[in-house]
Amino acid sequence: MNLLRILLQDWLKKIRTRGFYKNLTVSLLLGFAALYFVVIFFALGMFLHNILIDISPEKIPTEFFNGLTLYLLLGGLAVRYMMQQLTTVNIQSYQILPIKRSAIVNYILFKPFLNPINYIIFFTIIPFAIRSVSVDYNGFTAFCFVLNFFLIVCFNSLMASFIKRKFGSNFWGFLGVIAFFGIVIAAEIFHFFSLFAVSKIIFNFIVLKPGGLVPLLCAAASAYFLNRWFFSQNFYAEKFEKQAKTEKTYKTENLSFLNRFGIVGEIMALEMKLVWRHKRTKTLLYMTPFMLCFGLIYYTNNLYGQGMRFVWAVFMTGIITFFFGQWLISWNSSHFDSLMTRNLPVRSYLSANLYLMLAGNILCFLLTMPYFLLGKEFVILHIAAFLYNSGVNTFLLTYFAAYNTKRIDLSARSAMNYQGTTFKNFLIMIPLMLFPMAVVGLFSLFSKTNIALIALSVLGIVGLLFQKQLISLCVNQFNRRKYVLCEGFRQTE
Repeated sequence: MNLLRILLQDWLKKIRTRGFYKNLTVSLLLGFAALYFVVIFFALGMFLHNILIDISPEKIPTEFFNGLTLYLLLGGLAVRYMMQQLTTVNIQSYQILPIKRSAIVNYILFKPFLNPINYIIFFTIIPFAIRSVSVDYNGFTAFCFVLNFFLIVCFNSLMASFIKRKFGSNFWGFLGVIAFFGIVIAAEIFHFFSLFAVSKIIFNFIVLKPGGLVPLLCAAASAYFLNRWFFSQNFYAEKFEKQAKTEKTYKTENLSFLNRFGIVGEIMALEMKLVWRHKRTKTLLYMTPFMLCFGLIYYTNNLYGQGMRFVWAVFMTGIITFFFGQWLISWNSSHFDSLMTRNLPVRSYLSANLYLMLAGNILCFLLTMPYFLLGKEFVILHIAAFLYNSGVNTFLLTYFAAYNTKRIDLSARSAMNYQGTTFKNFLIMIPLMLFPMAVVGLFSLFSKTNIALIALSVLGIVGLLFQKQLISLCVNQFNRRKYVLCEGFRQTE
């Protein structure tokens, strides 16, 4: 009963906040995106039986799928480790009430299960169980097959929460996850070790044998009790304070060389320290290498036209700009009032952020140069995307950043965190990506793709040549909106 009361209070807190109804537009857009994926997953589940037979006619589809289940388990665990938000609660406010400690802990552990995204995989699993597993075996086996994945979802959610709380989402932990999956993939490619065979043995036993679900149930229970053990050691604030004193601290790199560029250089140094010292911005930075690999999917697939390829070129050569530019001003929302009381020229403030975005474009362009090995057309594609990002998109993001009045908590993770996101963030995508995609796609119909790329490149060069005038427009926009920004950033949801 106490657990239900806490969940109800959390829900009332959300709907009573000032920002709840303002975020309905974003929630609706995300709902439509979720509906799109639900349809895709459901269609996959309906045709998965035939797909698996085409891939491996000699294997029973259920057993073949069981061979893939361990990959799904480990992949889901890795994704949750990087993206699942940790539930937090103001413990002190409950410690003075007649509510058991176990109820508070259970609330923290079980609240992630209320997120519908946990269960989107069942739109594939349930149709496959009905159409394939129940036909190959029986209804009870199909039920065990579905229950098997429910326990996997429980285990992944609880274990990911424990790993993140125990070891933290630091850079070395992130690299460890990548290294682990790199080893597994390399072992499969070079036939050193087959995870498929191990998965087939384990999950054939779990799904097909009586009592096979018991080991998986024990694994999920173990993950739950590991979290309970962690909270028994760290339930009180003094425990965290003691731990914080013993943890190793890392100093930010010396960025004094930027001081030679005057006030703009000093602001750039401060912004770089802000990025490196906060969880949300660091997480965005760590996600960049993954995003730069998207070209391996979209460039090697002939299903995508030139317009879509240019969109991904724009995205990859400007990923840092897109990640940080949309919330260019909002990153400073927690101390924005203080900034407004300083003798800080607005032109210098915006110029510093603009130059950081240009530096990010250069870095991403250099990191994507290996795609040049795919052919000459990709060299032209990336150069045009880089120029368009540098001369057009950076100024658009700087100009429209003044419209984002949502406060951002930098201590929160960025992945699956939509704080500070409004419908305006979706609208800005039209000039940033959809416009160049339409231009390139239209010209490609007449086999004149290079003309479109040259036109967009020239547009970017013109933007760079007239950057002083464009910055002046951004400064005027900021001055018109600064008091609206101050009011918006004072609202803590």
